[in-house]
Amino acid sequence: MSKFTWFTGRGPALTQQQLQRREALSAPAAFDERPLHQQRFVVLDLETTGLNMRRDQVLAIGAVVIDNGAIDFAEQFECTLHRPDHQASASTLIHGIAPSEVARGVEPAEALLDFMEFVGSSPLLAFHAEFDQRMLARALRQSLGYRLQHRFFDVAEIAPLLCPQSRIRQGGLDEWVAEFGLQVHQRHNASADALVTAELALMLFSKARRQGIDSLCELERQLASQRRRQHAM
Repeated sequence: MSKFTWFTGRGPALTQQQLQRREALSAPAAFDERPLHQQRFVVLDLETTGLNMRRDQVLAIGAVVIDNGAIDFAEQFECTLHRPDHQASASTLIHGIAPSEVARGVEPAEALLDFMEFVGSSPLLAFHAEFDQRMLARALRQSLGYRLQHRFFDVAEIAPLLCPQSRIRQGGLDEWVAEFGLQVHQRHNASADALVTAELALMLFSKARRQGIDSLCELERQLASQRRRQHAM
C-alpha cells in the first residue's frame, strides 16, 4: 500500500515514469529530540504570479539546505516552471522573471517531482511559511495529484519567539535581516531569499540553543504555547 493518500477523481495526466517517481517520494520524517544542529532542513522560497493563494501560480522555486548546523552550498535547488500563458504583472516585475523565461521553464510536474526528491523527508523552513506551504500544496495537488504532508516552520513566527526583546512583532524579512545585521546583496529572487532566510534561521537556532530549545519537538511546543498566548489576548 502507498505511504501517501493520492487525490482521487480526474487527476493530472502523468507518465508512467512520473507516477513511479511520485510513488517513491519520501514520507516526512517524524519529529524527535535530536539537537537542532543535527537536523536537515530545506529552506524554501517561491516566486508566484501574485499573492492570491487560490488563483495565482508558482513561477519559480529556490531552496537551500541547512545540515549539521550550517548551510550546505553543495545542496541547492533553483528552477523556473513552464507557464506558457504567463504575462508580466506588478508582482512579477518585482522578482524580475520575464514571461520568456517562464515559457522556457521546466514542465511543472517534472519541476515539482525534482523539488520533492530534493526535499526528501526533511521539514521545511520559510519566511511567512503559510503562503509558501499553501502555494506549494496547491501546485503539487494540481500537477501531481500529491498531498503535501511535510511540516513547515515559519521563520517569521520563530523570530519573535526567540527575540522577545525586539520591537519587531509582525515584521517582514527585511526588518529581521536588519535586526541581525545580515549583509544581503540580492532580494526578491527565490534562491537569494531562500539563502538569506537560511542565514537568519541559523542565527535564530543559535539563540534557541542558548534558551534551552534544542530540538524540533521542543521548538514546536514553544511555538504552540506562543500561539495559545496570542489567541488568549
